[in-house]
Amino acid sequence: MRKVFAGMLMAAALTAMTTTAGKADPYRWCAVYGGRDGGGGTNCGFVTLEQCRATISGIGGLCQHNPFYTGPDEKPAWRARKRTRD
Repeated sequence: MRKVFAGMLMAAALTAMTTTAGKADPYRWCAVYGGRDGGGGTNCGFVTLEQCRATISGIGGLCQHNPFYTGPDEKPAWRARKRTRD
């Protein structure tokens, strides 16, 4: 019984040491650079679309949403509608 318990304890310790916590990705935008023959790269380090566009200007590429973005959702601002009387 002690060997089983010791084995389970070792397995739990090994699992705890080898797993890593998920990492949040706070950057909403990625720059995708085009290259010849399908080459190129991706940089997902932009908070705003303007930052991404400034980076790719002159060198080519496009900006797209980061598929791994885990930040707060962008919700549209609600506006009160004006009521008019007829």
